[in-house]
Amino acid sequence: MSGSAELVRLTIVADEFAAETIIALLRTEGIDSIQQRTDLAAGMADASASAFGPREVLVRRGDLERARDLTAAE
Repeated sequence: MSGSAELVRLTIVADEFAAETIIALLRTEGIDSIQQRTDLAAGMADASASAFGPREVLVRRGDLERARDLTAAE
């Protein structure tokens, strides 16, 4: 994701797999997004090498409403 648009949290999910599933859905609709570990996950032992632990999915502020509509339909 490039650009200087402000990123906002769309949702928090249980793990990396769930985050990547949402990101794939958003991508099919032309919405760029990223996922990252939450502060809680970052503090867990070995979190940097793990796909486990909570992840937050971030989108551009301008895409937030549309992204919420798409993920609410799931």
